[in-house]
Amino acid sequence: MILSRGKNDSASSRHLPNANASKSAPPCLEEFIMKRDYTGAKVFLEFTLDSEDQDKQIIIEQWLAFCYFHLGDYQQALDQYQHIQQLEPAVDDLILNKAVCMFYLGMYEDAQNLIEQIPNTPLKLRLMFHLAHKFNNEEEVMNLLEKLQLQVEDQLSVASMHYLRAHYQESVDIYKRLLLDNKDYTAINVYLALCFYKMDYYDMAQEVLDVYLTKYADSTIAINLKACNRFRLFSGRVAEQEIKNISDNGTFGADLIRHNLVVFRNGEGALQVFPTLLNIIPEARLNLAIYYLKNGEVQEAHALLKEMQPTIPHEYILKGVVHASLGQQLKSQEHIKTAQQNLHLVGSSTTECDTIPGRQAMASAFFLYGQFEEVLVYMNSIRSYFVNDDIFNYNFAQAKCATGCYKEAEELLTQISDIEMKNQHTYCMILAKCHIHCGCPELAWNIFITRDSTSEAFLLLQMIANECYKCGEFWVAAKAFDMLEKLDPSPENWEGKRGACAGVLYGLVTKSEKSRPHNGIADVIGLLRDSSNPQAESMIKVIRKNANLLK
Repeated sequence: MILSRGKNDSASSRHLPNANASKSAPPCLEEFIMKRDYTGAKVFLEFTLDSEDQDKQIIIEQWLAFCYFHLGDYQQALDQYQHIQQLEPAVDDLILNKAVCMFYLGMYEDAQNLIEQIPNTPLKLRLMFHLAHKFNNEEEVMNLLEKLQLQVEDQLSVASMHYLRAHYQESVDIYKRLLLDNKDYTAINVYLALCFYKMDYYDMAQEVLDVYLTKYADSTIAINLKACNRFRLFSGRVAEQEIKNISDNGTFGADLIRHNLVVFRNGEGALQVFPTLLNIIPEARLNLAIYYLKNGEVQEAHALLKEMQPTIPHEYILKGVVHASLGQQLKSQEHIKTAQQNLHLVGSSTTECDTIPGRQAMASAFFLYGQFEEVLVYMNSIRSYFVNDDIFNYNFAQAKCATGCYKEAEELLTQISDIEMKNQHTYCMILAKCHIHCGCPELAWNIFITRDSTSEAFLLLQMIANECYKCGEFWVAAKAFDMLEKLDPSPENWEGKRGACAGVLYGLVTKSEKSRPHNGIADVIGLLRDSSNPQAESMIKVIRKNANLLK
């Protein structure tokens, strides 16, 4: 959006050879350019490059640089301009065109230094405007903003700056105003669609995008955006079908296509693609961090984002999630606090508080604060959007369990289909607790007996023993304390076992509906016999003496 576009196609941008070159362009070249066939134009120019006429050769090389630029090969375009400078340093706009190539290559300081000594032009001011943004020079951005005019090119730059700062509604207002006065500028529909996409209005984005695709069905950028809409509305497989014809042809936007294919394929090839694009596509850094998070490599995700200063909501959210994960992994309250701040900032902002990501962020912040009643307020407001989402249901169930809504939590947990998630220690702990409080302690016991003998299984057993005891499910509590006593014959475990056995006996006497041993008092005596505590034998004698009462 730095470059001005007098017409809908790229050929009319200011990144053109000078006027004399334009008039001298061979007729066949003009046909290629108007069709936006820059590869064909490049081949044609290379075929005619060997000219004895120095002026003609320079014109051809300028057109070659133009084609490389519009094919997205900015390095080759820059090399071409440097070669032209060696042949004829006085070519119009040569330095500015080199600076534009440097900008697209991320060589911001080089571009800045290059244009300092050349006269101000509208294109130079727009380039300086965007360089100031890259350098986070807010004062310079505002100064240059005042110098930009009402002409279309300048307004497009202002709109793009709003877009870069996630002020999408402001961009939409400018684009709509420009379209009213310039209906032939069809490409503005693509920019408008990008804003709608960022605002999660995928159907609306596709509607305005189709206006452009009807006229330019082969546009790489438009097809890619359509694929992104399909990804959000349907699936990665559907999205991939949209770009399959342009994914391997080396066209303009090839890096973007490679990046998005990894996203559509759920991270497949992430370590091969994303690292090479970190300084080319901003989202590559964020998506690589997400990949690391999904694979449990929290330290790597944190290292990737450590120096990143978030400026837009999803950057704050991702940084918050990374700090939350690292805080839990390292048991660091400092990281947890940073996560709370980032997530709360998004959830409480006026622009995000009523969006789905904003409410998710606020729910996450309250989750970290331990304020689960507030968590439920926000999660209930967006539940309809995540009915079959395992991660959402998992977090929702944890909040329900923490507030005593065990039956609802149990239902949510049993809906989860992700096997890896269901094997997590936390999942097993919460589901077992819900089973116990819903009157199904045997299901909780079954969870324990299917776990491997680990420290986590020991914690699960402790939880089952204590929760069953609190809920009056004494038989399962007795079995759990019996197992704990064998693993750790401490006085606490014996006392828990003794009390649970007494509870079972009381239940047998009172005909309680709670869980009871299959063989009655014989099973209770069997548990007590396994204890080395001297009190066990005394209990057995009392039970046998009063056996008639317990039948």
